[in-house]
Amino acid sequence: GLAGVVFHLGPGRELEKNDLLNANVTRARLNVETEKWGDAIDSFDEAIAGLSEQQLELQRQLRLEKAKAQMMDAQLPEARLALDALMQELVDSGEGQTKIAEETRLALASAQYYVTWLMRLEGVGREEWEPEVEAARQNYRILSEMADESGDADVAEKRREDLEATVRLARMDLTELQALPLPS
Repeated sequence: GLAGVVFHLGPGRELEKNDLLNANVTRARLNVETEKWGDAIDSFDEAIAGLSEQQLELQRQLRLEKAKAQMMDAQLPEARLALDALMQELVDSGEGQTKIAEETRLALASAQYYVTWLMRLEGVGREEWEPEVEAARQNYRILSEMADESGDADVAEKRREDLEATVRLARMDLTELQALPLPS
């Protein structure tokens, strides 16, 4: 009776919001696992919309996951902008060395790499694609240094390979690039 009404108006409302949030996050992550990218993006949007300002860490995590889904859903320019904004926010708030920042930087570097690849295939001038590939190179270099500092030799090696791939992408001539399969 009355206790239920009071609960529903007080703590019950907060729990209901959390249930909805959890359902949206779970649905989004399930859609990612089953590669239903469009549905995942919609679910991430719903989950993010339901968050309060106090849930900043979760909000950033979901924005990162949404951007990764956008990359898979051929929404590379949107993902690239979202990742750039998130990275800037993390750096500005002094969280540039956190795990989420590392994941964001890696996703951003990948987005920058693929944007460069596509710009080059579209015949865009060097002055337009070069800043993009340079940003990817810098991000991979930072990630490589972070991995070295943490003592993770495997990750450091991977980031150095990414860095080398980025340098090759910048140096490759267009006919070489056109002959390669598009990166997945």
